[in-house]
Amino acid sequence: MKSLLHIALFALAMAAVPLVTDSGALLNFVMMALYASLLAQAWNLLGGFGGQFSFGHALFFGFGAYVQAIGQLQGGLNPWVALVLAGLTGAMVGVLVGALSFRYGLKGSYFALVTLAFAEVCRILALSVPFTGAGVGLMIPLRESAANLQFGSRAGYLYLMLVLVVVALLVTRWLQHSRFGAYLQAVRDNEDAARAIGVDPFRVKLGAIALSGGFMGLAGAFYVQVFQYIDPAIAFGSHTSVEALVAAIVGGIGTLWGPLLGAFALHLLADLTRNLFGEFPGINMVIYGSVLVLIVMFFPRGIAGIGQSVTRLWKGQDRG
Repeated sequence: MKSLLHIALFALAMAAVPLVTDSGALLNFVMMALYASLLAQAWNLLGGFGGQFSFGHALFFGFGAYVQAIGQLQGGLNPWVALVLAGLTGAMVGVLVGALSFRYGLKGSYFALVTLAFAEVCRILALSVPFTGAGVGLMIPLRESAANLQFGSRAGYLYLMLVLVVVALLVTRWLQHSRFGAYLQAVRDNEDAARAIGVDPFRVKLGAIALSGGFMGLAGAFYVQVFQYIDPAIAFGSHTSVEALVAAIVGGIGTLWGPLLGAFALHLLADLTRNLFGEFPGINMVIYGSVLVLIVMFFPRGIAGIGQSVTRLWKGQDRG
């Protein structure tokens, strides 16, 4: 019950932000940090709990984004309906990729490269077909209303993303305490041993990639509604995949709060370096990258496990 209480307190704290400030910059920061949290949590469901590291999660993001855009522009769908379909499409694409990959025993670096290849193939295809807008992309017309999933301020989008993040947190907590989650972590730790006790690794990993793909699809749909534009480079580009896995790794993979902590910390670091060193081209990225390297080197369990990492470092110095 403690973790549920923490999730509730987090939700209340984030929901209170628009009530105590009308700063567009602060609301945008919180909204985008929550968006990055959803990406990281989606990756964590498969990479953290399932041990299946993906370099191509933009694949699911892109399908969700295009379903959201094409559903409205060419299918006449209400954006809320398209949002649900985007999540379902992301999950179905996850099942398809999982069926093709896990059926033939692909894992580790092979699985990572296969997901990257799928995303790149879809990016090239999206550049070639007319219904995606090809290289020009698709633009959603501005029709501001809650019914049309277009809000007059960042507060509306913040609340929408907060709901999605809280759902992802609840799913992550369920994985920590459910039988399916135990099966998934057993497969991550030792697939052969899990199979020996009656666990079907194929079905378990397929369920994990479906959950992961579904949340990535929802993130893609959210992106389209906020920025009202999508093109193949944004939809299937490597930036989204990198953002998802880096935030999860920095925060602490296989944990409840790690992806969220990593996403907020990285967004804060990026904004600080950009504002402080924006007049020196490239310096902000050097500092940003250096901090990431230091975190990975000295805190391998991420921000969520920083206490354990500090203790190990201290004990190592004592022995020295």
